[in-house]
Amino acid sequence: MIIALTYDLREDYLAMGFSEEDAAEFDTIGTIEGIEDALHALGHQTERIGHLRLLMEALLAGKTWDIVFNICEGFYGIGREAQVPALLDAFSIPYVFSNPLVLSLTLDKGMTKRIIRDAGIPTADFAVIAGYEDIANISLPYPLFVKPVAEGTGKGISGESIIRDPKFLDHRCRYLLERFHQPVLVETYLDGREFTVGITGTGKHAAVTGVMEVLLTSQAEPGVYSYTNKEEWRERCRYELATGEIAEDCTQVALAAWRALGCEDGGRIDLRCDSYGIPNFIEVNPLAGMNPVYSDLPMLSRMNGISYNELIQRIMHSAFQKIKP
Repeated sequence: MIIALTYDLREDYLAMGFSEEDAAEFDTIGTIEGIEDALHALGHQTERIGHLRLLMEALLAGKTWDIVFNICEGFYGIGREAQVPALLDAFSIPYVFSNPLVLSLTLDKGMTKRIIRDAGIPTADFAVIAGYEDIANISLPYPLFVKPVAEGTGKGISGESIIRDPKFLDHRCRYLLERFHQPVLVETYLDGREFTVGITGTGKHAAVTGVMEVLLTSQAEPGVYSYTNKEEWRERCRYELATGEIAEDCTQVALAAWRALGCEDGGRIDLRCDSYGIPNFIEVNPLAGMNPVYSDLPMLSRMNGISYNELIQRIMHSAFQKIKP
């Protein structure tokens, strides 16, 4: 089977003059090599394509493949993660991971939480700030937590994301609106333990690959899994496999969220406990990082005895089920 690889390389965007933060969600060559090596070990042939424009050129030149392993994040617009799968749908080429609807929906954290709330899954109370005029209308109890509505990798999140009074809420929301040119999500701050849950499979076949607790060291920005804490994770973070009752609770919430949102093949659900110890949905990552060494999904799976090659095999097995005979 010939599998094409579509991806955005961080080094390409840095060379074009983008900042480290702007390019934070994109992949390193080590990630592409890791995926490729795993696919080769599973008996597949691969062809590196790269970003959206290179994929367009290949398709217009008449290229085709059995399936595309897509981890393109895209750069512009709320539908940026959906651009590659939408294009592949137009050419009737199957792909790994979720469809355009899921990828557009889940990039918008506010819309995603509305679906989660409607499904009866625990999530913090929230509001969305679309412009300066919305800030004064926030009536949620303090402390609050604010972040851009459509970013990943902790972009826009720092120690200043925890808000304790209206004056600083106004200041921080204005900064985020100007810096990221998108709405701001305002949530009731959850002060409990934080977990991320790995999932492979689709629908009723979805299964958890592990539940990992995120612990901050004394060198970290306190109380928040921020952009800086993520980037400097070796010094600022510690990760432990969760077991027992809390792992079971996280598993139930994560699988319910995964199925309610219609996510496919593999990814992660991030959870944080409230003051009662109940895991609450924070967000979903249907295009989770796939670096074999330091990305959360491979890391937590490895902690739970699932090798990188086995993780890729589970993801591919799910994707193959979507191919129509």
